[in-house]
Amino acid sequence: MKKPRVILADDHTFVLEGFKKLLEVHCELVASVEDGRALIEATIKLEPDLVILDISMPKLNGVEAARKLKKQFPVVKLIFVTMHADMAYVDAAFRAGASGYLLKRSAATELMEAVRSVMNDKFYVTPLITKEVVTSFLKPTQTRLATIDDLTTRQHEILQLVAEGLSAKEIADQLKISHRTVEFHKTKIMEQLHVHSTSDLVKYAVAHGLVTAS
Repeated sequence: MKKPRVILADDHTFVLEGFKKLLEVHCELVASVEDGRALIEATIKLEPDLVILDISMPKLNGVEAARKLKKQFPVVKLIFVTMHADMAYVDAAFRAGASGYLLKRSAATELMEAVRSVMNDKFYVTPLITKEVVTSFLKPTQTRLATIDDLTTRQHEILQLVAEGLSAKEIADQLKISHRTVEFHKTKIMEQLHVHSTSDLVKYAVAHGLVTAS
């Protein structure tokens, strides 16, 4: 197998270093980044064959970053390596375009196998996740992240930034939109997710892996 060009994305430096050691012999590691927006920028610049990313990352979570990447670079392969083992995260990852999903606790023994599978146009899911969880994303009648998936890309961005503690003005400055637009989106998000306060929004974002609990 030709060495795939790989970008690593995780907000923990020690995790990135561990992945580098696992992959450096068989892959060309072109960049490592620590947040979702940096991942988008690096992918645009470097056009890798494969992105290995976490779900919970600052600025832009892995699922939203994956959606953006697959729209712009449909051929890029995505492998999620995360601590999240429940159906909601697996479902969201594959619907965002993932080809592989494994858990951090088994990455040392599974990561290269996942890379080989994905680069041969196969899917890889860690055996640590049950078959029911793996196949659930194929069932349209299954109860899934329907409410959060109904949010627009802009709403996802605003939800994540609210959960990271930014004020409406700071969000407006970062996204280059008006303060009033931010407040409008925030109100709509709260209506759609059936929450009634900023603290509830933060709890929702943590529960769905958009940010990690501090």
